[in-house]
Amino acid sequence: MKRIIALILMLAMAVTMLASCGGKKNSAADFVMPEGGYDGSAVTIKFYHSMGAGLQAILNDAIAEFNEIYPNITVEHESYGDYNGVRDQIKTEISVGNQPNLAYCYPDHVALYNVAGAVQTLDVFIEDETVGFTQAQIDDFIQGYYNEGKTFGDGKMYTLPLSKSTEVLYYNKTFFEEHNLTVPTTWDEMEEVCKAIKAIEPTSIPLGYDSESNWFITMCEQYNSAYTSATGENFIFNNQQNIDFVTKFRTWYQNKWVTTEELSGGYTSALFTGNSSSSTEGSEASKGTRCYMCIGSTGGATYQQPSQTNGKFEFEVGITSIPQVNPSAPKVISQGPSLCIFKKDNPQEVLATWLFAKFLTTDVNFQARVSMNNGYAPVIKSVQQNEVYAEFLAEASTENIQAYAVKVALEQEEAYYASPAFNGSSVARDQVGLLLQKCFVLPDAGLEAAIKKAFADAVAECKYQAGQ
Repeated sequence: MKRIIALILMLAMAVTMLASCGGKKNSAADFVMPEGGYDGSAVTIKFYHSMGAGLQAILNDAIAEFNEIYPNITVEHESYGDYNGVRDQIKTEISVGNQPNLAYCYPDHVALYNVAGAVQTLDVFIEDETVGFTQAQIDDFIQGYYNEGKTFGDGKMYTLPLSKSTEVLYYNKTFFEEHNLTVPTTWDEMEEVCKAIKAIEPTSIPLGYDSESNWFITMCEQYNSAYTSATGENFIFNNQQNIDFVTKFRTWYQNKWVTTEELSGGYTSALFTGNSSSSTEGSEASKGTRCYMCIGSTGGATYQQPSQTNGKFEFEVGITSIPQVNPSAPKVISQGPSLCIFKKDNPQEVLATWLFAKFLTTDVNFQARVSMNNGYAPVIKSVQQNEVYAEFLAEASTENIQAYAVKVALEQEEAYYASPAFNGSSVARDQVGLLLQKCFVLPDAGLEAAIKKAFADAVAECKYQAGQ
């Protein structure tokens, strides 16, 4: 909490320092497209990301292809370990006005950078007749991914999607077939399946859900109930609909039908696969508890793959969409890296950065290779017509569970949502995850009042941490 408050103060001071030193704190709309567009100037752009060695090799190939078109644009890139490592490096550099040109980002990061007015909106580039997107290119994006860039409350575009993951339901297909169980498509059906599995295997916890925060936020979307807003009152998740679903799922937890990452003591994939070797002492997995369904990220599909004996998997895995409140209006979360462009004094430098970002997000070969390497979904639909990528998807199975998860993710393109982004949205995400955990373990006595208090306390904590 102290670090968040200190960060906000630091960025605010950075804005003041830049202004007092003659630096520009332009509004996002201040960029003026140079007459004639990119003039071939020799410029160097810095790109911060969290790619490992395999992805960096793919990136280097993409840069070489990009330089065949724009030989005078030098791209220097550096990995900072993970998304938070990128964020922490940039927030330090923003304080002295030395941020990179381009970076991996989540919406929460962009909202934080914008405390210092450092992020360039993209509408002026997208709409330009020379360097912008054609309508066909815009239509080629999976729209739920693309629209994430407009979640900041002012209708402007701040990010472009690069590669994405989502949540899916992994289930033990062998067990389901042996016991004639139907894979649930709604939460009501999920309740009945959990009861049936518990009757078959009393010591099991039928369902594992890795992310408490994702579960809460997704249920808000599925019920169309309030969570947060980028404008006006930010933290609006204390409402009866949300209290009702948390109360319902608390009953599931108390009945040992479901557990979560934090409550079980580790990722629930260990319960699903039966792999307790790396589990922490005292966790459900270390006790030998099994689950037969797991809701987790497509980006972590390989962790849902069971062990093999004599070259044969312990069981066959099925993957499908997560349960819905209303299957005719499905909602699943959009996660994974986007790209944001930072303001610079040299317009040719900013324009060159746009050209590179555009290349990465619309090049079929790059998008396909990244997806096959890391198991994230490509952000443009045309990748699926690529012959090599089509062969990759055709191999979807327990043996190639990464391709299987991506295939299911791509089949949900109409269902993706992204939450509002503002300075404090990451606080809300953390607090609703903690709220779910807290409510699940509350005693029965005085339960209704205790849950209402927990919701009120969570909103108050959000406001406090956000300085409201």
